Amino acid sequence: MSYQVLARKWRPKLFREMVGQEHVLKALINALDNDRLHHAYLFTGTRGVGKTTIARILAKCINCEQGVSSEPCGVCSSCREIAEGRFIDLIEVDAASRTKVEDTRELLENVQYSPTRGRYKVYLIDEVHMLSNHSFNALLKTLEEPPPHVKFLLATTDPQKLPPTILSRCLQFHLKNMPPERIVSHLKHVLQEELISNEEQALWLLARAAQGSMRDALSLTDQAIAYGSGKVNEVDVQAMLGAVDRGAVYQMVEALAASDGAALMQAIQHASQLSPDYAGLIDELLSILHRIAVAQTVPVATDESYGDAEKIRALAASLTAEDVQLFYQFGLQGRRDLPLAADPRGAFEMTLLRMLAFQPLVEPPTGQGNRLQRSNENSAAAQENPAAKKSERHDVVALRRELDSPHSAASVAHSSQLANQMASQPVSVHSVSAQPVSAPVAQPAQLKTPSLKIVETAAPQSAPLAAVVTEPIIQRVELPHPAVMNNERWCAHFSDFAFAGVASAIAANCQWLQARDGVIQLLLDQHQATLFNDQQRERMAQCFIDHWGEHWSLEIAVGAVTCETPAKYRERCQVERLQQAQQAIADDPNIKALIDIFDAKLEPNSIVPNG
Repeated sequence: MSYQVLARKWRPKLFREMVGQEHVLKALINALDNDRLHHAYLFTGTRGVGKTTIARILAKCINCEQGVSSEPCGVCSSCREIAEGRFIDLIEVDAASRTKVEDTRELLENVQYSPTRGRYKVYLIDEVHMLSNHSFNALLKTLEEPPPHVKFLLATTDPQKLPPTILSRCLQFHLKNMPPERIVSHLKHVLQEELISNEEQALWLLARAAQGSMRDALSLTDQAIAYGSGKVNEVDVQAMLGAVDRGAVYQMVEALAASDGAALMQAIQHASQLSPDYAGLIDELLSILHRIAVAQTVPVATDESYGDAEKIRALAASLTAEDVQLFYQFGLQGRRDLPLAADPRGAFEMTLLRMLAFQPLVEPPTGQGNRLQRSNENSAAAQENPAAKKSERHDVVALRRELDSPHSAASVAHSSQLANQMASQPVSVHSVSAQPVSAPVAQPAQLKTPSLKIVETAAPQSAPLAAVVTEPIIQRVELPHPAVMNNERWCAHFSDFAFAGVASAIAANCQWLQARDGVIQLLLDQHQATLFNDQQRERMAQCFIDHWGEHWSLEIAVGAVTCETPAKYRERCQVERLQQAQQAIADDPNIKALIDIFDAKLEPNSIVPNG
């Protein structure tokens, strides 16, 4: 007996054997059991999801000699002939090969005659969207009011090409693509019944390559069995499909997380030996970065359809959210520019090197050193290696952002001695800002609206940071000890902590409760707790340890805050500064003169306070 391919051998013969499409099967089963059959059904969906299979099972259900039901007997002559494709009252038509109106008219000539063997005469028209407009017009009247012994079953992969007049005369059922999990489960069952050894990761590769089509998955499995000499192995399937080596992509992401350029180039070299499609490599990289971002933000929503959820969680723990977003953006840009490059590999390397070169200087999740310490190291390296000056320029930008932050209401000025020190030696910006000026702890009443003293210091042109120190420089007050910290001081001194990224947003919406017995207790606003998790709590705790140089545990409860949080404090300060600026301009005599002379109008929304 000749070999029968898996797609035909395992084609379902009953509704209960169908994999997926429960929303369609439920409607059909209820209609059959309650004798509420429509005269025309339209099944839509991509290739290989079961359109023709469902139509044949439906034809078997309504023509079974045991009666109309959702469970045909499968042993009567009608059921056997329909399964074998030789039932005289089941007329299957391939519309792609019979598009002319003459073919449609010939098909409909025998509609008025009663069925020869079965209970109903069934017309199964596959790829019905291929019919011409004249053919649709010829079909319209019969499709709307057919004889009671006729049923029309239409199937198409492109329902948009069907005229609305046809759609309105049919019950339409859209069949969904098969998810990879469902395909893998079915392939396991099939290969177990066929006594063929397999590897689960190989089945995941086949399921993703099938792109939602169960028939394609079974056809690829047939090919994999032949390629692997009766076995379905991951290595063989990967070679057969020409798929991207996912392990090499993981190595690239790990190298980026470790900022290891040598390991990154080695991973690229390993992937290039297989002559990959570099656009596919970037797509795979983007897919992994997307899943890492989801695992970091919403861990419960991590996609486990690839069989590598643990690997994704490990990468999510080794990368910051800022890095992942930056890498993803660079990947998109590299994917767009890839066709413009003369050498695809060179363009791919440049995309990854861009990710490595512009990686932000933020504290890693493991807490191995903070930004200030790394900035000091970069400054020392810059004196020996000119290439390290690039890191120092990043520090300059970071300082400018800190100076422009809206927390100036909680700050005091740099001393002139500190400004002269910055101008006279190439010291790292973060190392300067990390040295607090000794100052007495302000009283709570003073922390509410602290006074600011701005010292403007012009540095010599020979100084490396002259462009920065010519701006007003604001020095933070030394933070009180946690034991004497309260919510008022917490709001006023919030900007002195080295919070970054999501941890900064979470901390800004926390109310300070107390600190005693080595434990700091905060209350997080319940409306801002979406991104809060243990990883962010550990980052916040590490910031406290780095700042005070003491070990403090951190406990964060979620609830309704009763006091002002740093975020609310910052918003209030901004509003107050804006109101003061608007009042100052409105009271300015020159502005009043301009308004009087030119009949001008002051636009409040155009006023932006300095700082």
